[in-house]
Amino acid sequence: MNTFEVNLRAKSKRKGFLIESIFPQDSEQKAVLDLQKIMEETCSPEHLLLASINSCLMASFLTAIENSTIQIISFESSSSCTIETIKGTDTITEIMLRPKVVIPYFQNPERVRYILEMSKNSCLILNTLKANIHLDPEVSIELTLISKDEKYDHAEK
Repeated sequence: MNTFEVNLRAKSKRKGFLIESIFPQDSEQKAVLDLQKIMEETCSPEHLLLASINSCLMASFLTAIENSTIQIISFESSSSCTIETIKGTDTITEIMLRPKVVIPYFQNPERVRYILEMSKNSCLILNTLKANIHLDPEVSIELTLISKDEKYDHAEK
């Protein structure tokens, strides 16, 4: 069994980037035929699939909050998948999504969790996969000097 992990951070309204500690600046994509021979500091198709999943979740979430009264301070997400050999074929059996959202003190964490769940359910890539998909969100509250009437642009942070 092999496990892959990818981390993503929101950069602006609808953009994000892969966190450099996982992918070096000149990341190399590698076609992996033998999962036992995965080299460090390479982007395998499995990593890129997780990056696509994270990107889809982030885009869905940021679009949803843009169209709501929810404000966020930051968004990051990590994901991992489990690959098992079933009947002689390597198969992704489980995907874990771990979004971390920081919100101002006046926002409702349960509402953010609900929007994350709806974002997961509306993600095209996730809807095409056969794997079991789990969402484990972390929503934390930060005291800020912004008011309820101000829009906080998390890209400035």
